[in-house]
Amino acid sequence: QVQLVESGGGLVQAGGSLRLSCAASGSIFRIRTMGWYRQAPGKEREGVSCISSSGITRNSESVKGRFTISRDNAKNTVYLQMNNLKPEDTAVYYCAADDYRACSALFGTLPWDYWGRGTQVTVSS
Repeated sequence: QVQLVESGGGLVQAGGSLRLSCAASGSIFRIRTMGWYRQAPGKEREGVSCISSSGITRNSESVKGRFTISRDNAKNTVYLQMNNLKPEDTAVYYCAADDYRACSALFGTLPWDYWGRGTQVTVSS
């Protein structure tokens, strides 16, 4: 089993920045792909960014040029640097991980192997 714990959420003004972290523990040697999703009130959970074990990344159109996903395999941690935040970025952000599939198969879908509990990001106008 793998446990994922997110941190770094908070309240920020529009145009500001936050960096989210997701620390993985447990059977981490099996993890191939990690990603970030978000869910705003009344909306479906949507994919934000994805990164494979080789470093290949994918981002949703809504965050391209503003959000950057990165991964420190030595620390078993994935990051999401969020710049130029907008009120529409307000959501609970979830970390996800998968043992076998790549971003090309996973991104935008929900059946990942593991999920964190989420961290709230609120962007005020």
